Amino acid sequence: MKISEVVRGKGDGVITIAPDASVGDLLALLAEHRIGAVVVSADGSAVHGIVSERDVVRHLHSAGADILSGPVSAIMTSDVRTAGPDSDLDELESTMTEHRIRHVPILVDGRLAAIVSIGDVVKNRISNLQAEREQLIGYIQS
Repeated sequence: MKISEVVRGKGDGVITIAPDASVGDLLALLAEHRIGAVVVSADGSAVHGIVSERDVVRHLHSAGADILSGPVSAIMTSDVRTAGPDSDLDELESTMTEHRIRHVPILVDGRLAAIVSIGDVVKNRISNLQAEREQLIGYIQS
């Protein structure tokens, strides 16, 4: 299965935040949209980094509340793992597990097109297992 099939089931648009936005603004954005990570992008299409709830917690613990007024760029992950829509979903699952990441930006021609979370992957996997189960039950009963 291709990543594009998972992306197709998601809403349009990707929430981004500018590198110079404050961590406080980031927290407001995460809460407002009920999401766990945001792509850091100056223009909404180039990926400069990604920042998650985990990043905020880790930096709050080590540096204290002063980070809340600092820029998102100070706490973001710059080495971002990305994938394309034609990449294999199993490969994405392996990457997420191996690198312990929960969000992967999806790029089309080098531009941000979507983001896939571990929740999206699990939801897709459950849906496929349920469909397979129904097929097997139908086969057995016929």
